[in-house]
Amino acid sequence: MASVKLITRRIKSSKNIAQITRAMEMVAASRMKKAQDAALRNRAYADKILQATRELSAKTEKTLHPLLSSGNPKGKSLIIVISSNKGLAGGLFSNLFREVDVLFPHNIQADYITVGKKGESFVLHSGRKLLADFSSLSPFTESVPPITKALVEGFLNGTYKDVYVVYSSFINALRQIPAKKQILPLTGFEDQKDESSHFANFTIEPDVETVLESLLPHYLENQIRAAIYDAEASEHSARMVAMKNATDAALDLMDELTLIYNKIRQEKITYEIADTVTARMALE
Repeated sequence: MASVKLITRRIKSSKNIAQITRAMEMVAASRMKKAQDAALRNRAYADKILQATRELSAKTEKTLHPLLSSGNPKGKSLIIVISSNKGLAGGLFSNLFREVDVLFPHNIQADYITVGKKGESFVLHSGRKLLADFSSLSPFTESVPPITKALVEGFLNGTYKDVYVVYSSFINALRQIPAKKQILPLTGFEDQKDESSHFANFTIEPDVETVLESLLPHYLENQIRAAIYDAEASEHSARMVAMKNATDAALDLMDELTLIYNKIRQEKITYEIADTVTARMALE
Protein backbone atom coordinates (compact mmCIF):
# COMPACT_ATOMS: atom_id res chain seq x y z
CA MET A 1 0.00 0.00 0.00
CA ALA A 2 1.22 3.50 -0.80
CA SER A 3 2.87 5.50 1.97
CA VAL A 4 1.12 8.32 3.79
CA LYS A 5 3.64 10.79 2.41
CA LEU A 6 2.96 9.76 -1.20
CA ILE A 7 -0.81 9.88 -0.74
CA THR A 8 -0.55 13.34 0.85
CA ARG A 9 1.49 14.58 -2.11
CA ARG A 10 -1.07 13.22 -4.59
CA ILE A 11 -3.95 14.82 -2.68
CA LYS A 12 -2.16 18.17 -2.80
CA SER A 13 -1.52 17.79 -6.55
CA SER A 14 -5.18 16.96 -7.20
CA LYS A 15 -6.25 20.00 -5.20
CA ASN A 16 -3.92 22.26 -7.21
CA ILE A 17 -5.23 20.82 -10.50
CA ALA A 18 -8.81 21.40 -9.39
CA GLN A 19 -8.05 25.03 -8.55
CA ILE A 20 -6.43 25.63 -11.94
CA THR A 21 -9.17 23.94 -13.96
CA ARG A 22 -11.88 25.75 -11.99
CA ALA A 23 -10.22 29.09 -12.79
CA MET A 24 -9.99 28.12 -16.48
CA GLU A 25 -13.66 27.08 -16.40
CA MET A 26 -14.65 30.51 -15.05
CA VAL A 27 -12.57 32.31 -17.69
CA ALA A 28 -14.09 30.19 -20.46
CA ALA A 29 -17.60 30.82 -19.11
CA SER A 30 -17.02 34.57 -19.17
CA ARG A 31 -15.68 34.49 -22.73
CA MET A 32 -18.42 32.09 -23.83
CA LYS A 33 -21.16 34.55 -22.89
CA LYS A 34 -19.64 37.30 -25.04
CA ALA A 35 -18.91 34.94 -27.93
CA GLN A 36 -22.38 33.42 -27.73
CA ASP A 37 -24.05 36.84 -27.91
CA ALA A 38 -21.90 37.81 -30.89
CA ALA A 39 -22.62 34.52 -32.68
CA LEU A 40 -26.39 34.74 -32.21
CA ARG A 41 -26.52 38.40 -33.27
CA ASN A 42 -24.43 37.81 -36.37
CA ARG A 43 -26.28 34.60 -37.28
CA ALA A 44 -29.58 36.48 -37.65
CA TYR A 45 -27.89 39.12 -39.81
CA ALA A 46 -26.16 36.48 -41.94
CA ASP A 47 -29.46 34.68 -42.51
CA LYS A 48 -31.08 37.89 -43.77
CA ILE A 49 -28.12 38.61 -46.06
CA LEU A 50 -28.44 35.09 -47.44
CA GLN A 51 -32.17 35.56 -47.94
CA ALA A 52 -31.72 38.85 -49.78
CA THR A 53 -28.94 37.48 -51.96
CA ARG A 54 -30.96 34.40 -52.81
CA GLU A 55 -34.03 36.32 -53.93
CA LEU A 56 -32.19 39.05 -55.81
CA SER A 57 -29.93 36.59 -57.63
CA ALA A 58 -33.02 34.67 -58.73
CA LYS A 59 -34.25 37.84 -60.49
CA THR A 60 -30.94 38.51 -62.23
CA GLU A 61 -29.44 37.09 -65.38
CA LYS A 62 -26.46 34.93 -64.44
CA THR A 63 -24.33 36.60 -67.11
CA LEU A 64 -24.67 40.03 -65.50
CA HIS A 65 -22.35 39.27 -62.60
CA PRO A 66 -19.37 36.87 -62.61
CA LEU A 67 -20.09 35.63 -59.07
CA LEU A 68 -23.49 34.36 -60.25
CA SER A 69 -21.85 31.88 -62.63
CA SER A 70 -21.77 28.16 -61.88
CA GLY A 71 -17.96 28.13 -61.78
CA ASN A 72 -15.39 26.14 -63.70
CA PRO A 73 -16.45 22.46 -63.55
CA LYS A 74 -12.82 21.41 -64.00
CA GLY A 75 -11.60 23.55 -61.12
CA LYS A 76 -10.63 22.50 -57.61
CA SER A 77 -12.53 22.94 -54.35
CA LEU A 78 -11.46 25.54 -51.81
CA ILE A 79 -12.04 24.54 -48.19
CA ILE A 80 -11.87 27.12 -45.39
CA VAL A 81 -11.31 25.36 -42.04
CA ILE A 82 -11.99 27.46 -38.94
CA SER A 83 -10.62 26.15 -35.64
CA SER A 84 -8.53 27.77 -32.87
CA ASN A 85 -4.99 28.42 -31.71
CA LYS A 86 -5.67 26.77 -28.35
CA GLY A 87 -6.63 23.31 -27.17
CA LEU A 88 -8.22 22.00 -23.95
CA ALA A 89 -11.64 21.98 -25.62
CA GLY A 90 -12.54 18.31 -25.23
CA GLY A 91 -13.34 16.54 -28.48
CA LEU A 92 -14.44 19.68 -30.34
CA PHE A 93 -11.60 19.80 -32.85
CA SER A 94 -11.29 16.01 -33.17
CA ASN A 95 -14.93 15.89 -34.24
CA LEU A 96 -14.41 18.79 -36.64
CA PHE A 97 -11.39 17.25 -38.35
CA ARG A 98 -13.06 13.85 -38.50
CA GLU A 99 -15.92 15.52 -40.36
CA VAL A 100 -13.46 17.16 -42.76
CA ASP A 101 -11.99 13.73 -43.50
CA VAL A 102 -15.45 12.39 -44.30
CA LEU A 103 -16.66 15.35 -46.37
CA PHE A 104 -13.42 16.01 -48.25
CA PRO A 105 -11.37 12.81 -48.66
CA HIS A 106 -7.81 12.85 -49.97
CA ASN A 107 -8.82 11.78 -53.47
CA ILE A 108 -10.51 15.10 -54.32
CA GLN A 109 -8.62 18.07 -55.69
CA ALA A 110 -8.81 20.78 -53.06
CA ASP A 111 -6.86 23.64 -51.51
CA TYR A 112 -7.24 24.62 -47.87
CA ILE A 113 -7.27 27.94 -46.04
CA THR A 114 -7.05 27.66 -42.27
CA VAL A 115 -7.96 30.01 -39.46
CA GLY A 116 -6.45 28.60 -36.26
CA LYS A 117 -3.25 26.65 -35.63
CA LYS A 118 -5.20 23.49 -34.81
CA GLY A 119 -6.63 23.46 -38.32
CA GLU A 120 -3.27 24.30 -39.87
CA SER A 121 -1.64 21.38 -38.05
CA PHE A 122 -4.39 19.03 -39.18
CA VAL A 123 -4.12 20.05 -42.84
CA LEU A 124 -0.34 19.73 -42.91
CA HIS A 125 -0.17 16.43 -41.04
CA SER A 126 -2.90 14.89 -43.19
CA GLY A 127 -0.97 15.68 -46.38
CA ARG A 128 -3.45 18.18 -47.76
CA LYS A 129 -2.45 21.31 -49.68
CA LEU A 130 -2.41 24.40 -47.48
CA LEU A 131 -2.96 27.54 -49.53
CA ALA A 132 -2.81 30.05 -46.68
CA ASP A 133 -3.07 30.28 -42.91
CA PHE A 134 -4.44 33.25 -40.98
CA SER A 135 -3.84 32.00 -37.43
CA SER A 136 -1.59 34.93 -36.54
CA LEU A 137 -4.31 37.55 -37.00
CA SER A 138 -6.16 38.60 -33.87
CA PRO A 139 -9.08 38.67 -33.64
CA PHE A 140 -9.79 36.07 -36.32
CA THR A 141 -12.37 38.37 -37.93
CA GLU A 142 -9.41 40.40 -39.23
CA SER A 143 -8.80 37.56 -41.69
CA VAL A 144 -12.20 37.94 -43.38
CA PRO A 145 -11.20 40.52 -46.06
CA PRO A 146 -8.06 38.68 -47.29
CA ILE A 147 -9.88 35.32 -47.29
CA THR A 148 -12.75 36.82 -49.27
CA LYS A 149 -10.34 38.36 -51.76
CA ALA A 150 -8.52 35.05 -52.25
CA LEU A 151 -11.66 32.98 -52.80
CA VAL A 152 -13.27 35.54 -55.15
CA GLU A 153 -10.13 35.76 -57.28
CA GLY A 154 -9.76 31.99 -57.38
CA PHE A 155 -13.41 31.47 -58.30
CA LEU A 156 -13.43 34.13 -61.01
CA ASN A 157 -10.23 32.94 -62.70
CA GLY A 158 -11.51 29.35 -62.76
CA THR A 159 -9.11 27.87 -60.22
CA TYR A 160 -11.97 26.84 -57.94
CA LYS A 161 -15.34 25.42 -58.86
CA ASP A 162 -16.79 25.73 -55.36
CA VAL A 163 -15.94 27.15 -51.95
CA TYR A 164 -16.87 25.67 -48.56
CA VAL A 165 -16.51 26.81 -44.97
CA VAL A 166 -16.12 24.09 -42.31
CA TYR A 167 -16.47 25.08 -38.66
CA SER A 168 -18.00 24.08 -35.32
CA SER A 169 -21.59 25.31 -35.21
CA PHE A 170 -22.80 26.59 -31.85
CA ILE A 171 -26.10 24.98 -30.78
CA ASN A 172 -25.97 25.63 -27.05
CA ALA A 173 -23.45 25.56 -24.22
CA LEU A 174 -23.49 21.76 -24.12
CA ARG A 175 -23.73 20.98 -27.84
CA GLN A 176 -21.55 22.00 -30.75
CA ILE A 177 -21.60 20.15 -34.06
CA PRO A 178 -19.33 20.25 -37.14
CA ALA A 179 -20.95 22.22 -39.97
CA LYS A 180 -20.27 22.68 -43.67
CA LYS A 181 -21.49 25.74 -45.55
CA GLN A 182 -21.16 26.25 -49.32
CA ILE A 183 -20.76 29.92 -50.14
CA LEU A 184 -19.84 29.65 -53.83
CA PRO A 185 -21.17 29.15 -56.43
CA LEU A 186 -24.41 31.05 -55.86
CA THR A 187 -26.34 29.15 -58.52
CA GLY A 188 -29.28 27.16 -57.27
CA PHE A 189 -30.58 29.88 -54.96
CA GLU A 190 -33.57 30.37 -57.18
CA ASP A 191 -34.65 26.80 -56.42
CA GLN A 192 -34.75 27.40 -52.67
CA LYS A 193 -38.14 28.66 -51.57
CA ASP A 194 -38.88 30.49 -48.36
CA GLU A 195 -42.52 31.31 -47.60
CA SER A 196 -41.48 34.12 -45.25
CA SER A 197 -39.42 35.87 -47.93
CA HIS A 198 -40.58 39.26 -49.13
CA PHE A 199 -37.51 40.79 -50.77
CA ALA A 200 -38.79 39.86 -54.20
CA ASN A 201 -41.81 42.12 -53.72
CA PHE A 202 -39.70 45.20 -53.05
CA THR A 203 -38.92 47.89 -55.60
CA ILE A 204 -35.15 47.81 -56.00
CA GLU A 205 -33.38 51.12 -56.71
CA PRO A 206 -31.51 51.87 -58.86
CA ASP A 207 -31.77 48.23 -60.10
CA VAL A 208 -31.16 44.66 -58.98
CA GLU A 209 -27.81 44.39 -60.77
CA THR A 210 -26.37 47.46 -59.04
CA VAL A 211 -27.55 46.28 -55.63
CA LEU A 212 -26.06 42.81 -56.19
CA GLU A 213 -22.75 44.37 -57.22
CA SER A 214 -22.37 45.68 -53.66
CA LEU A 215 -24.30 42.94 -51.89
CA LEU A 216 -22.43 39.87 -53.15
CA PRO A 217 -18.97 40.70 -51.70
CA HIS A 218 -20.66 41.71 -48.46
CA TYR A 219 -22.58 38.44 -48.44
CA LEU A 220 -19.35 36.43 -48.78
CA GLU A 221 -17.60 38.33 -46.00
CA ASN A 222 -20.58 38.00 -43.71
CA GLN A 223 -20.89 34.23 -44.18
CA ILE A 224 -17.22 33.77 -43.23
CA ARG A 225 -17.52 36.17 -40.29
CA ALA A 226 -20.62 34.37 -39.01
CA ALA A 227 -18.75 31.04 -39.16
CA ILE A 228 -15.85 32.53 -37.17
CA TYR A 229 -18.21 33.83 -34.47
CA ASP A 230 -19.92 30.44 -34.29
CA ALA A 231 -16.58 28.66 -34.01
CA GLU A 232 -15.42 30.96 -31.20
CA ALA A 233 -18.64 30.44 -29.23
CA SER A 234 -18.30 26.68 -29.72
CA GLU A 235 -14.67 26.75 -28.58
CA HIS A 236 -15.34 28.60 -25.33
CA SER A 237 -18.40 26.47 -24.58
CA ALA A 238 -16.50 23.22 -25.18
CA ARG A 239 -13.56 24.46 -23.07
CA MET A 240 -15.87 25.46 -20.22
CA VAL A 241 -17.45 21.97 -20.19
CA ALA A 242 -14.05 20.27 -20.51
CA MET A 243 -12.61 22.25 -17.60
CA LYS A 244 -15.68 21.52 -15.47
CA ASN A 245 -15.26 17.81 -16.17
CA ALA A 246 -11.56 18.07 -15.33
CA THR A 247 -12.38 19.85 -12.05
CA ASP A 248 -14.94 17.22 -11.11
CA ALA A 249 -12.49 14.44 -11.94
CA ALA A 250 -9.77 16.06 -9.82
CA LEU A 251 -12.16 16.47 -6.88
CA ASP A 252 -13.33 12.86 -7.21
CA LEU A 253 -9.72 11.68 -7.24
CA MET A 254 -9.00 13.83 -4.19
CA ASP A 255 -11.93 12.22 -2.34
CA GLU A 256 -10.72 8.73 -3.24
CA LEU A 257 -7.18 9.55 -2.14
CA THR A 258 -8.49 11.05 1.10
CA LEU A 259 -10.33 7.80 1.87
CA ILE A 260 -7.15 5.82 1.19
CA TYR A 261 -5.17 8.26 3.36
CA ASN A 262 -7.63 7.90 6.25
CA LYS A 263 -7.59 4.12 5.90
CA ILE A 264 -3.79 4.06 6.05
CA ARG A 265 -3.77 6.32 9.10
CA GLN A 266 -6.41 4.22 10.79
CA GLU A 267 -4.43 1.05 10.15
CA LYS A 268 -1.30 2.71 11.48
CA ILE A 269 -3.09 3.83 14.63
CA THR A 270 -4.60 0.36 15.10
CA TYR A 271 -1.17 -1.26 14.79
CA GLU A 272 0.31 1.20 17.30
CA ILE A 273 -2.47 0.50 19.81
CA ALA A 274 -2.05 -3.24 19.31
CA ASP A 275 1.72 -2.93 19.87
CA THR A 276 1.16 -0.91 23.04
CA VAL A 277 -1.35 -3.39 24.45
CA THR A 278 0.88 -6.33 23.55
CA ALA A 279 3.88 -4.71 25.23
CA ARG A 280 1.89 -3.97 28.38
CA MET A 281 0.56 -7.49 28.55
CA ALA A 282 4.11 -8.80 28.19
CA LEU A 283 5.29 -6.68 31.12
CA GLU A 284 2.50 -7.97 33.32
